[in-house]
Amino acid sequence: MMAEEAETLILVNAVDGTVDYKGRTVSRSNSGGWTSAAFIIGVEVAERFAYYGISSNLVMYLTGPLGQSTAAAAANINAWGGAAALMPLLGAFVADSFLGRYRTIVVASLLYILALGLLTLSATLPSHSCFDSQNNNISACSPPQLQVILFFFALYLVAVAVGGHKPCTQAFGADQFDGEDPEECKAKSSFFNWWYFGASAGVTVAVIIVSYIQDNLSWALGFGIPCIAMVIALGVFMLGSTTYWYSIVQKNEKGPFVRIGGVFVAAFRNWRRSPSSVAIEVETRGFLPHQSSEQFRFLNKALLAPTNWKEDDDCACCIADVEEAKAILRLVPIWATCCIYGMVFAQSSTFFTKQGATMDRTIVSGHKIPAASLQCFIYLTLIILLPIYDRIFVPITRAFTRTVPSGITMLQRIGVGFFFHVLSMVVAALVEIKRLKTAQEYNIVDTPDVMIPMSVWWLLPQYLLFGVADVFTLVGMQEFFYDQVPTELRSIGLALYFSVFGIGGFLSSFLISVIEKTTGGEGRDSWFPNNLNKAHLDWFYWLLFGLSSIGFAFYLHFAHSYVYNRRGTT
Repeated sequence: MMAEEAETLILVNAVDGTVDYKGRTVSRSNSGGWTSAAFIIGVEVAERFAYYGISSNLVMYLTGPLGQSTAAAAANINAWGGAAALMPLLGAFVADSFLGRYRTIVVASLLYILALGLLTLSATLPSHSCFDSQNNNISACSPPQLQVILFFFALYLVAVAVGGHKPCTQAFGADQFDGEDPEECKAKSSFFNWWYFGASAGVTVAVIIVSYIQDNLSWALGFGIPCIAMVIALGVFMLGSTTYWYSIVQKNEKGPFVRIGGVFVAAFRNWRRSPSSVAIEVETRGFLPHQSSEQFRFLNKALLAPTNWKEDDDCACCIADVEEAKAILRLVPIWATCCIYGMVFAQSSTFFTKQGATMDRTIVSGHKIPAASLQCFIYLTLIILLPIYDRIFVPITRAFTRTVPSGITMLQRIGVGFFFHVLSMVVAALVEIKRLKTAQEYNIVDTPDVMIPMSVWWLLPQYLLFGVADVFTLVGMQEFFYDQVPTELRSIGLALYFSVFGIGGFLSSFLISVIEKTTGGEGRDSWFPNNLNKAHLDWFYWLLFGLSSIGFAFYLHFAHSYVYNRRGTT
């Protein structure tokens, strides 16, 4: 009798669609939830520490030991950042179709460790660069070709590792909460806030400590510490293996990518079929459309079998497949407009840092802070505001809007951050105008090795605005793209979020290259000369302000007309 009661209790507490590490039905009473999520957040903290330990100060390494120009370094960093943000699309495909999220995280972590080890090795090779770190000058010398090749190979290997790591860790963490349970649904929404809180803590430590080590001690040590962090992170992640909830892999003949792709193919095949035949087919199947199904009704033609259909063929799609395809297509306009946000986001680790390197960075006599360390204020803002948002803002807005569980909708949250990002470009342009005028007033325009007598803290407002924007937009996008895709494609949903910054990085790189070619040459300085005192970063920021304002206007239009899936209404 006791055994029957225990079995009944397990069934009551069981979570549909999940199993434990031995493949058994899981109970929410002894696994999953915040305990499991804590291990996964821990590995994310270390991964962000490692990634930003490389990327935050990368512009100084490229323009220093590797001897690249400012424009070339910015373009290379944006291109690499774009690749790192697009690779999650491949990683999510591998995870959702073959390995599963847990195994993909393990493989990606091992690849990450290998890449960081090679990056450290490249920095230990003998270099013939004639870089003067005191005066920020680059001479005609260049590093050995082997060092450059190994460095960029390792750098892009990091991008591949990020591709497997990023979409799976966050989706796997969110999977530890049952979205069908009202209380755990609230916890899942809170998880995205605390996830980014932990990630921001890792980034803050990286940009303060690692960038200082790179600037003042050794680049090899500065790259080696992130490698050690990833080794520890993998160990922490493996410790939690017995507590995780694992999604059950559906034994379907067709994977989610094949099914959704088949909907578009079938709809195209049947594009000549009349709407009346589609209506008859829908009615025959007893389909009662909800509000979101009224969009993209042309995909309903995928429900029809082709005219040359044979009885043993499986050509017609089911209603669930069509609805999944509509859910993916519905995200495209939001995703496209958010890519403009990603283009502005790319500037914080490139031109912002180069600006700071020309300004007075003295904090105490004889000691200067690394220019890259100012990026920490983006993430300190996140660390301070995210708990306030989660514990104060959400309950207050929930009381007024009755929107559960997030207080405001996901798209409203993204829009608020988008506005602050647009505003940050105005502030950045005005501060750059002030910097250039100061250089002119002190007659040091032609002497880039002389520090501009203007405190680096003038850059603080634009960093703080980036942080405020990210509290709303970055976390909002993560939750939105996770929630609004079919369950089997949640890794892909988060990969779409990361691809926003990938496309944004490539757009920024392309824009910089075009401006460099069109404004330079024939004895003229481009907008991005090595001597930033003769640069026109203010014009570039005004251009970004115009582009992001247009993107924001389109975002508001698409967000207003967006229809949420039945599962996600926040």
